[in-house]
Amino acid sequence: MNGQVKRIVCPVDFSEPSELALVQAARQAQQAGAELHLIAVVQPMPAALISDGMPFTDLNPTPDMPTQAAEAHLAKLRDSTCAAVSERTSLHVAVGVPFVEIVRYAREVEADLIVMGSHGRTGIEHLLIGSVAERVVRKAPCSVLVVRDAKRSFVMP
Repeated sequence: MNGQVKRIVCPVDFSEPSELALVQAARQAQQAGAELHLIAVVQPMPAALISDGMPFTDLNPTPDMPTQAAEAHLAKLRDSTCAAVSERTSLHVAVGVPFVEIVRYAREVEADLIVMGSHGRTGIEHLLIGSVAERVVRKAPCSVLVVRDAKRSFVMP
C-alpha cells in the first residue's frame, strides 16, 4: 500500500461481524476521502435443492431473486451506516464463491484496502467451512483489515 487509500472494498454477508466491519470501512473511507465499494456475494443454490418435490419449488424462485434481495439490503446498509460517504459508495452483488468474488472485485476496482469481518470459527467448524477472511488475506491484491467482534472470546489451543 502506497500510504494513500483511494478505494476500499467491504464485503458484506449481512452478519454482525460484517456490519461491524462496514462501520470501520465507512470510518476509514471518510477519514481518507476514499471511495467505498460494498460487495455481497450470493452463492448459487445447488440444483438439487430446486428440483421437483422440494419446498423451494413452491416459491418458484427466479435466478435474480437472491441478487435483488442482496442489492436492496446493501442499499439499506449504505443509507444507515455510510451516510457520511454515501455519495462515494457503490454497491455490487456477485454470484459465486465468496472469497473468489471478493478478490476478483478488489482487483477489478483496483482496491487499496479490503475491510471485512470474521466469524471467528474454530476447531472442526473452521476445518469444514474454512474462513473466507483467511482466504481473502492469502489471495488479495491489497492489504486486508479483518475486524473481529471484541465481545467474542477466542480460546487458545
